[in-house]
Amino acid sequence: MNPNTEYELFTQEIYRQLGQATKVNAADVQHNVRLEGRSGQKHQIDVYWEYEKDGKTHRVAIECKNYSRRISLEKVCAFKGVLDDLDGISGIMVSKVGFQKGAKKYAQQYGISLKELRIPCSGETIIGEIESHIHSEVLYTLFRPDEEWVAKNGIDIERYREQLKLLLISRTELWDTPPYIYLDWETDILRDSSGKTVASLREFEKHIPDHPTGDFPLIFKFDDAFLESRVFGPIKILEVLYDYNVKDDVKTIALDAGDLVKAILKDSQSDDTDFIALH
Repeated sequence: MNPNTEYELFTQEIYRQLGQATKVNAADVQHNVRLEGRSGQKHQIDVYWEYEKDGKTHRVAIECKNYSRRISLEKVCAFKGVLDDLDGISGIMVSKVGFQKGAKKYAQQYGISLKELRIPCSGETIIGEIESHIHSEVLYTLFRPDEEWVAKNGIDIERYREQLKLLLISRTELWDTPPYIYLDWETDILRDSSGKTVASLREFEKHIPDHPTGDFPLIFKFDDAFLESRVFGPIKILEVLYDYNVKDDVKTIALDAGDLVKAILKDSQSDDTDFIALH
């Protein structure tokens, strides 16, 4: 189908829907109608709309311009000439991209309504925003290895730190705070060099408040304590640090009615805009 004809049929459909929405007593909106003027000349009208309101019959000729540029004064003047020859018919001119300044001024002077009618583009149907506030408090645990013991036992802590940066991207800043480091453990029991139980990480956590306080970070120190880590096996630690990662995030979610909107109809003179819903 010719793109110009498609645009005319699209306009016909939108004005038919508007007539139903405003509950006026309207006859069917017609496409490609020929009306005879006072001069005897027959004029082709893209869309013809006739309706009754407040006991009065209204007859409207709609001129459709499927142009990729703003409509010029010349086109509006030509349409006025058609309206002048017709008896008691008002006019609407619709365009996808709007009208030049002179065309708007001329149309306003002679009572011709100018409308921009198009399928909505991305972002044009935002009808509001919702602001979401998210507060989170996550407890984390870090360990301070005994650097002298680590060096004697050939453990490359710095290389391990680099590996963590690759594996734990979202937690790198939080868990890479020398001299502390994150360690995954096989058991939560800390033992001394003789194998005797020194402390339990689980027991520590039972007594930690559910929310951060002025006492955080909490640090527990040891002279002789080993953690059974999954990467290095037994590793001597000097401290266990507990702290909370507190975050307050604000997210803005746009409410987009794009899936519900068939067309945007904008008055070029007042800038009033209507969203035409899908039916």
